[in-house]
Amino acid sequence: MSDQETIPFAQARAAAGALFFDDSGHVMLVRPTYKSYMDIPGGYVEPGETPYETCVREVREELSIQPAIGRLLAVDWAPLPQEGDKILFVFDGGTLDSEAITQIRFADNELSAYEFRPVDELDSLLIERLARRLKAAAAARELGKTVYLEHGQPVPAE
Repeated sequence: MSDQETIPFAQARAAAGALFFDDSGHVMLVRPTYKSYMDIPGGYVEPGETPYETCVREVREELSIQPAIGRLLAVDWAPLPQEGDKILFVFDGGTLDSEAITQIRFADNELSAYEFRPVDELDSLLIERLARRLKAAAAARELGKTVYLEHGQPVPAE
């Protein structure tokens, strides 16, 4: 290979989010103002920032709360032809008590609403790849594990 040839490498964008629950075990979903579908709090990793730091920052910016963010639940390799390669990290946000929930404010205007929904409803509420990712992360939380996913599917297949 000559010096002028370059080897193509993936240049994945990284994002991180938090999976929060209420006292009933329902998952927090948020309604972004810039998307047509619901999601979890989170966003893209900025230069010099770790995925964990991103998760903490995004929760603070989007929800105006600073709960302790726990362990990594899932990593998902999820490229899309129109958006490129992505690697997505889902961290355990834990259970938000009623006091924390009443303190939620949408200071940066990226979100317009939130709601808590049962995990078994995610397929009907979210886009397919996101529903798979969040259900896998919720299951990993229950089992005390971390799961590696590709397009929301466990690898190796379970």
